[in-house]
Amino acid sequence: MLPNEPRPVRLMNTIWADRSGLHDDLTTTDGLTTWLGGTPVTADDLDAFRTLRQALRDLAATLTNDTRPIATTHNETATHDRTAAHNGTATHNRIAAHDRAVATINAAVRRATTWPQLELQDGELHRRTTTDAPPATATLAATAAEAVEMFTGPDRTLLRACYAPGCVLYFVKDHPRREWCSPACGNRVRAARHYRRTRTGE
Repeated sequence: MLPNEPRPVRLMNTIWADRSGLHDDLTTTDGLTTWLGGTPVTADDLDAFRTLRQALRDLAATLTNDTRPIATTHNETATHDRTAAHNGTATHNRIAAHDRAVATINAAVRRATTWPQLELQDGELHRRTTTDAPPATATLAATAAEAVEMFTGPDRTLLRACYAPGCVLYFVKDHPRREWCSPACGNRVRAARHYRRTRTGE
């Protein structure tokens, strides 16, 4: 989903929706291998990526003030908050969930040590990042590190939740006029507006 988005956003968007409901691309190791472009993975890798994804979605939901019911029903923090609201502990649970999300992302970053290396290609010097971690672990750590930059860098205010009907995706607003995650979602919004106007005019 949305292949041009930053990698943390692409991981969050492995939860997506269509007319038949919510879908999860990371329910099996084969699904994770496909998302990673063929990298072999283990069940532990799958658990790690799913845990990181939940942490990213928890923080993204807060940063974007995401109120989409179809999105928050798949968000553990929101589920806990709705239950806790009846007991007056929603704020405490939300803070605790955010603390867990931050700890999860930081722990994922630490799972792979990296260091810069010089490479000489066609007479030109290039920088290459090297690690001795397994490929899936290295990608997990890199995704988490990119999330740190995304959530704290100058573009953090550009992260958006897509409010097209039924959409649960996130995107980075890379153009001032971009309001939806994709042209398809924009078309659905315009179609819904046209339908409402038509019904009102009847």
